[in-house]
Amino acid sequence: MASNMEPLLEPGMALERIAAWQNEIDELVTRTRTMSDRLSALRVTTSDPRRIVEITIDTQGALLDIRFGPHLPQHDPGAVARTVLATLRDARRQAADQTRRIILETVGPESAAAREMMSRATPSGQVQP
Repeated sequence: MASNMEPLLEPGMALERIAAWQNEIDELVTRTRTMSDRLSALRVTTSDPRRIVEITIDTQGALLDIRFGPHLPQHDPGAVARTVLATLRDARRQAADQTRRIILETVGPESAAAREMMSRATPSGQVQP
């Protein structure tokens, strides 16, 4: 009778296999911590081509800083508002790209968890729960 089950291991081989699994788990924990630290530290700063506004966001896409260029008074307030929003969208896109890169570099593309996190990384850069 054919079986899909592995043959019973001798105790020494079983202990070696368990030790190897433990090493893999420890390595994954280390890589996951590294990923978390890098994502927590991620900041994206970008400005529009005319340098009207410079925006800094975190990995969640939250606005941390906004600075206006010296020629701000020369621009129509509506145009400035549109520029701010466009620059924020660009920063969030960059954050999402960097988030995906960090996940791939730390956890790896072969990880099911990494693929799931990357699929949930939104253009805001935020990894959705």
